[in-house]
Amino acid sequence: MAVTLEQARRVGYTCLKALLRFAFMVANNLVAIPSYVLYLIMLQPLRVLDSKSFWYIEGVLFKWLLAMVASWGWWAGYTVVEWGDDVKAVSEDEAMVLVNHQATGDVCTLMMCLQDKGTVVRQMMWLMDHIFKYTNFGIVSLIHGDFFIRQGRAHRDQQLVLLKEHLEKYYRSRNRKWIVLFPEGGFLRKRRETSQEFAKKNNLPFLKHVTLPRLGATQVILKTLVPPQENGTPTGGDAVIKESKSKGLQWVIDTTIAYPKGEPIDIQTWILGYRQPTVTHVHYRIFPVKDVPAEPEALTHWLYQRFIEKEDLLTHFYETGAFPPLPGQKSAISREMTLSNLWLVGIQSLAFLSGGMWYCIFRYFYHCLF
Repeated sequence: MAVTLEQARRVGYTCLKALLRFAFMVANNLVAIPSYVLYLIMLQPLRVLDSKSFWYIEGVLFKWLLAMVASWGWWAGYTVVEWGDDVKAVSEDEAMVLVNHQATGDVCTLMMCLQDKGTVVRQMMWLMDHIFKYTNFGIVSLIHGDFFIRQGRAHRDQQLVLLKEHLEKYYRSRNRKWIVLFPEGGFLRKRRETSQEFAKKNNLPFLKHVTLPRLGATQVILKTLVPPQENGTPTGGDAVIKESKSKGLQWVIDTTIAYPKGEPIDIQTWILGYRQPTVTHVHYRIFPVKDVPAEPEALTHWLYQRFIEKEDLLTHFYETGAFPPLPGQKSAISREMTLSNLWLVGIQSLAFLSGGMWYCIFRYFYHCLF
């Protein structure tokens, strides 16, 4: 079939736009990430003298970096509509966020939709696949104190021990509030068949839009961060809790991400922007941690129920284009999430100015030495 002139122009424009966006993203990374690292190196004396202030500043810089990532999607027209409970109400409390996982764009979507949730972004900890450590953003997550987890049965027990140690060492010493994890342990397309086989063998529901979650990381987080007797069992980190005077983990936020027609956005699309503007839908349900069982068998059942509910939510969304009302509500209420373009431009400008400043400093010292 012959390509019309209009089609050729459209393809050419899309390719040019993708090339320019990629060039901007590379430049953005080359100035923003080194600047983040260098600012924190310069602030190391403050870390010794006033650790709380140091991690406050680090958190602000971290939030700005995530806002830059969010801006790539925002300016491409990849926006978010939120449903369900209003998580701003618990933004100052400690919470565990359980998210379904479909593609690399899930993380970018969360980076965007959590930007307007108070101090959440700068005080959050992420659990992510260890391969993320070797990406351009890996050094930032490493400094921030995120946890990189290895997948696979051979590493499972060791990783859970390391996770517990990591939480006890870094979570409250750096004043973290929210911890985000993907309990499915991988992308939907990679785990769906195995999950369905497991469900069939164990007389569990057949799921198409999510997979059955894994218990390990969720159980470790609850045992380590929930205050003693809060959900019926003593925690492993109660000494740390008392020292920090923290109320401990108070909420579990069940987060469901839905893409129109079930077509997720990946990181390449987020960066290059070749897909038409898309609205991603994010649904929240908040559960008090005291209602979450502590015993492994009961916790497994509770966690399975959350993902069975996700399946129902996503089925309803793909059939109707909207999420159903929350229990007790007559109609579902959606909220369009917005970002300030002026604020995003300001952050991007600060990143490039910082890059220029560091370049001038290094150039000055180079000429002084040589």
